[in-house]
Amino acid sequence: MRPKTVEMVRAAARPEDFPRDGRPEVVLLGRSNVGKSSLINRLVGRKGIARVSKAPGRTREIFFYLVDDRAYVVDVPGFGYARVSASARAAWDRLLASYLGHREPLRLALQLVDSRHPPQPLDHALAALLLENEVPFAIVLTKADKISGSRAAQAAAEVRREIDLPPWIQVVTTSAHTGAGMKELSRIVDEALARPAGKDA
Repeated sequence: MRPKTVEMVRAAARPEDFPRDGRPEVVLLGRSNVGKSSLINRLVGRKGIARVSKAPGRTREIFFYLVDDRAYVVDVPGFGYARVSASARAAWDRLLASYLGHREPLRLALQLVDSRHPPQPLDHALAALLLENEVPFAIVLTKADKISGSRAAQAAAEVRREIDLPPWIQVVTTSAHTGAGMKELSRIVDEALARPAGKDA
C-alpha cells in the first residue's frame, strides 16, 4: 500500500453516517493506547493523518479515510481505557456491532494487540466478536521496537495460543516507529482490498 492521496472523509456516529459508495474497506481496531493512530499513519504513509485523541477511550465515532479514491482505511477508536457511562458504552457497542455485522464492503479487520503484554480480556472479546460475525481478520502486534526479537517471536506464539486463533488467521509483528513488518502488513491489506465482496470470497 503506497497511496498517492489520503483524506479523512467521514466521521460516523450512526450507521446512517457510513459511506454508501461501495468502495472496499479495511478496518483497524483494538484496545486504547495500542498504537493504532501511529500504525495507520505508517500504513498510508502520511504523518498525522490519524491523530491521537486527547481523551483516549472516549471518542465514539468511526473514521473513514479515503485512499486513492478507491478504498477506505477505517479507524475504530480504541476502547477499554477510559470510564464511560453504561448508556454511552451500549451505544458504542451497537455502532460497532452494526458495522462489523452488516458491512458488505468490509474486506478485512486488523485487530491490534500490544506486543509487550499478554492478550487482555478485551482482546479476547474482540477476536470472538470478529469470529462470530465471520469477518476476515488478522492480528497485528504493535510496538515491536520496544521488545527484543526473541520476545517478539514469543509474543506472536503467545497471542495465537492465548486467543486460540484458527490456523488461517495471520499474526504480523510490526513497529510503526521502525517500519518493521509493514511490508507484510501492506501485502495483506492489498490482497484483501483486491478480493470481491462477500464473506465467502
